[in-house]
Amino acid sequence: MPVSLQVIYPVADGSTFDHDYYANTHMSLVAEHMGPHIQSTLVTKGLAGGPDVPAGYHAVATIVFADKDALGAAMGAAGPVMADLPNFTNVQPNMLIGEVIG
Repeated sequence: MPVSLQVIYPVADGSTFDHDYYANTHMSLVAEHMGPHIQSTLVTKGLAGGPDVPAGYHAVATIVFADKDALGAAMGAAGPVMADLPNFTNVQPNMLIGEVIG
């Protein structure tokens, strides 16, 4: 059964996020190190939290894997990806691992 990893970057006072670096460099690292285990990726840039409400998140990355074993293998190869975080943000991301149901 497919599983997803969502990496969620919350907005906080003083938080920074370099969207260009994230899209062009960080996601390339994801593809290089974790890519053989990934089925698909989707990156969403936060624009708003509703009408006239600022975005609560800088970005959300959704990565889909065939199963838990593929996720585990990808996470085992993710060292360089995790080490790259300070190059584009100063926030600690939240993660959600879930079962894909639709």
